[in-house]
Amino acid sequence: MTLSSTESPRIPDATRILTLSQSFEMRRGGVLQSVRVAYETWGSLNAERDNAVLLFTGLSPSAHAASNAEDPAPGWWEYMIGPGKPLDTNQFFVVCVNSLGSCFGSTGPASINPAIGKLFRLDFPELTVEDIAAAGHEVQRALGIERLRAVMGPSLGGMTALTYAISFPHEVKNLVLISTAARATAFAIAIRSLQREIIRSDPAWEDGFYRPNRQPVTGLCLARKLGLISYRSAQEWQQRFGHQEIAKRGGEPFGILYEIERYLDYNARKFIGGFDANCYLYLSRTMDLFDAAAHGGTLEAALNHVKVQRTLIIGVKSDLLFPLYQQQELADVLRGCGREVQFVALESISGHDSFLIDQERFGSAVQTFCAKL
Repeated sequence: MTLSSTESPRIPDATRILTLSQSFEMRRGGVLQSVRVAYETWGSLNAERDNAVLLFTGLSPSAHAASNAEDPAPGWWEYMIGPGKPLDTNQFFVVCVNSLGSCFGSTGPASINPAIGKLFRLDFPELTVEDIAAAGHEVQRALGIERLRAVMGPSLGGMTALTYAISFPHEVKNLVLISTAARATAFAIAIRSLQREIIRSDPAWEDGFYRPNRQPVTGLCLARKLGLISYRSAQEWQQRFGHQEIAKRGGEPFGILYEIERYLDYNARKFIGGFDANCYLYLSRTMDLFDAAAHGGTLEAALNHVKVQRTLIIGVKSDLLFPLYQQQELADVLRGCGREVQFVALESISGHDSFLIDQERFGSAVQTFCAKL
C-alpha cells in the first residue's frame, strides 16, 4: 500500500472560534491556557434565548453538521438540520460544537501550545468526555444562553450530551441520546485499542512527534478501515458486496480483489488527509475512559442528577459498537429515576453508522420528539 499526505485538516468556512480568557482545568490533570472551542450555528436565538439546541459530534466530524450561507458544503448531518427538517431552524437555534481535542478549530494535540510556541502533540493532557462537555458549556455561556431547549449527540456525542445533562442539570430542558452508552463494552474497547496500536506501530508516527505534513498515513488508513468494518453490520456488507470481485485487478501481490476491499480502501484514503493521527488517538481513548457511574458511584446515582423534562433514546439492533441493550439500560435507569423517556429501537441494518445513513427512520424519530419541545 502506497500512501502519502501533505494535507492538513481543513476548518470549515462557517466555523466560529471561542477563545477562553481563563485557564481550563482538565478532569484527569493538566491545565490549558487560551483554549479555543470551534462551533457553528443555524437558525436564530429567540428574544427569550430559550430555543437553543446544543449538538455534540462523534469522534471524527467537525462542527459543520449542515450547510449554511457561509459554507454551502453539505454537513455530516445535513438531513437533520435546516428549515422544516427534524431540527427545524425555523424553530430552534442549533449550535454544534467541535470536540475539544479535535483538529477542526478546537484546541487539541495538533494545536500550538502557547506556553512553548510548538505543537502540543503528546504533551496534550489526557482528554475525557467530561472535558469535551465542559468546553461545550463555555460556548453556551458565551452565547448568553442560560438554559438549553435540548442537548443531543450520537455515539461519542451521546456520551458527551449525557455528561452535560449530569454536570449542568438545571441548564438542560430535554435530552436526546443516539447510538450511545453509559460506558464502553469490552468489544468496543478492543476495536479502538487495536486501531490505536495500528497507528502507533506506523514508523512514521515517530512516537507522536511526526511532522504535520508527514502523518503516519498507513497506520491511520488501516485504523480507519477497521473502524469502517465495525461501523456497519455484517448483514449490510453481505447485501451490498457479497462475494463480488472487482473487474480489473492491480499488479500488487495479495492486493485488492473484492469490491468490499476496494470500498474500504477508497473511504480510508479519503479520511487520512482530513484528520490528525494524535487527535484520533486522544478522542478514541475518551470513549474507553468514559463511565457515567463515576458521577455518583453507580449509574443510578449518576443519572439521578439528570433533571430534564423528557429524554429520547434511539438505538439500532445491528450496532456492534454500541449494542441496543446499552441504550435500553439508559432508558430503564432514567425511568427508574422518575424521568419521562421515549426509547426507540430501530431495525436498520446499517449498524452504528445508521444515524448518518438511515434518514427516514432517524429523521422521523427525532422530528416527532422535537415537535413537542
